[in-house]
Amino acid sequence: MTATNEIPLETAQAKFTSPFDIATPAGAEGWESMYPYYALLSEDQRALDEGKFWFFDGMHNPEPLYPFDTIMTENWWVAASQMSTRVWPVPPALGIDHRIINGYLYVSPNAVSDPEEIGRRAEVFGVRAGHYYGNWDSIYAEWEVKANDCIERLKAITFAPLPDMEPESSVFGHTGTYSSYRLLTSYGELIHNLFEMGSYHFEMLNLGYGAYLTFREFCQQAFPGITDQTVASMVSGIDILLFRPDDEVRKLAKLAVELGVADLVLANDDPHAALAAIGGHANGAQWLAAFEESKEPWFWFSTGAGYTHSDRAWIDDLRLPFTAMRGYIEALQRGEDIRRPLDAILAERTRVTDEYRSYLPTDEDREAFDGLVEIARKVFPFVENHNFYIEHWHHSLFWSKVRELGEVFVAHNFFDDHEDIFFLHRNEVYSALYDLMIGWATGTEARGVTYWRPIVAKRRAIRETLSTWSPPPALGVPPEQITEPLTVMLWGITPESVQEWLGVGAGGEGGNGVLRGVAASPGKVTGRARVITDPEQIHEVADGDILICRITAPSWAPVFSKLGAAVSDVGGIMAHTAIVSREYGLPAVVGTGFATTTIKTGQLVEVDGNQGIVRVLEEDSK
Repeated sequence: MTATNEIPLETAQAKFTSPFDIATPAGAEGWESMYPYYALLSEDQRALDEGKFWFFDGMHNPEPLYPFDTIMTENWWVAASQMSTRVWPVPPALGIDHRIINGYLYVSPNAVSDPEEIGRRAEVFGVRAGHYYGNWDSIYAEWEVKANDCIERLKAITFAPLPDMEPESSVFGHTGTYSSYRLLTSYGELIHNLFEMGSYHFEMLNLGYGAYLTFREFCQQAFPGITDQTVASMVSGIDILLFRPDDEVRKLAKLAVELGVADLVLANDDPHAALAAIGGHANGAQWLAAFEESKEPWFWFSTGAGYTHSDRAWIDDLRLPFTAMRGYIEALQRGEDIRRPLDAILAERTRVTDEYRSYLPTDEDREAFDGLVEIARKVFPFVENHNFYIEHWHHSLFWSKVRELGEVFVAHNFFDDHEDIFFLHRNEVYSALYDLMIGWATGTEARGVTYWRPIVAKRRAIRETLSTWSPPPALGVPPEQITEPLTVMLWGITPESVQEWLGVGAGGEGGNGVLRGVAASPGKVTGRARVITDPEQIHEVADGDILICRITAPSWAPVFSKLGAAVSDVGGIMAHTAIVSREYGLPAVVGTGFATTTIKTGQLVEVDGNQGIVRVLEEDSK
């Protein structure tokens, strides 16, 4: 992979606000106490941190971090970074640094600039990555076994309050270890299970993005002026697991029509009322059996990115799949085809690939092109499928287990609600558990009974204050080059996006109702904006709305059939918003930086997915 993403000199000389100049909102003083020291800015490292480029990771953590939820960011801080630095290593890229600023996560990609070091790393990368690329299918099959095993072991972890008296089975079974030991070790297993899956997360992911980035760079050099959309279309149309939950909903809608229970779904906005009504129908048992079969595992589908406990899964909240199901039923009753346009996407993929291949002048060029497009298509399913295994299925199960542990603290009078556990960092939970065990073992009231409630209350108030602050998209000094694959392909941080953010921040085009981003999916649409900053608001989406969001979640796919277009603050050509929009034929612009803070619900907006431009046509919202 070569480093082609360079910041123009005149842009590189400009700077964003220093991260050290960011003021704490009134009422949020002391927010730093919620997070570990290594995730914070520090005066002793000021020269280092102030000279770096930091961008807001609204893709994974769009809201202020809960103390416990930092486990996810700390997990990938190591897991993703070690792949680029110590395992492969990616020649021009190092790891991705993290800092929490006013409760929000900012990240900074590190780069390698020494040509000699890049060459040394390239030799190592070629051997190690070549092994994975050459054996991709078999290694991926092994990966699925490991991921499923990790999930099964997570399912087996349980938490229960410590008993009034240790059960006889512990005594007469001569176990020598008791309920307190099992509680503490179960928590350790829970944390280690998360870190284990985090390591699997990036075993192949960086290589997946690297292969696509290499193909993209080849196309940019061979076909000057080619758009990212055109490159992406050459690997589109591959069936992936992230579409399976939506396909299950479509299947259930079709079955509801066939079995005559469709009207019961349409008549009840409350999913549980609909299920009860179906249960009383003559064909209800057959439909309910199919519903239960679809739920496991496909409804373990997070309504967010899966990195925060507040991203509840479909299995916890059935409103989103049932809303989609009603839309599919109505479409079927109108005689419409509700299948995804996969055949059309595949036909377009073949047409575009053949067209651009014909432009290449030599057999050698065509052979290189064929090899790169083949590997890009081969790795693409993993790039998306890992999301279902990890961010959705595994993470949603993980959060449910943490809540189960929260109930233990409620039972022992540490908390009022199991959700209070998320206001403790995972290392603080270890201390609280040991405190709980001391109280149980000695018969003396545990210190935590009076210690944690005021801390939780204070942290809740601080976090609520921080949630009213709007984090700027970037801070610090733009880098001379952007070479880290995830930064370019997933977040969409490119010289163009950095330049646009600098312009908007200085009163550029964004002040005139024009935003620029990545042209993620073609088409041009005008409609009313629907600004979504919380997954709860997704239920408000109406037909023809222009979705304006920080980032979409794959589980929102069922409502895409209602939308006119999609616009996001963050994301690149391979972000989920971009991929889902292309697969559903929906115009999209991603990586605008400021859409959710400059556009209001009800405003008339024009989305040009061909050029990557969003225009506000009416300043007043309706």
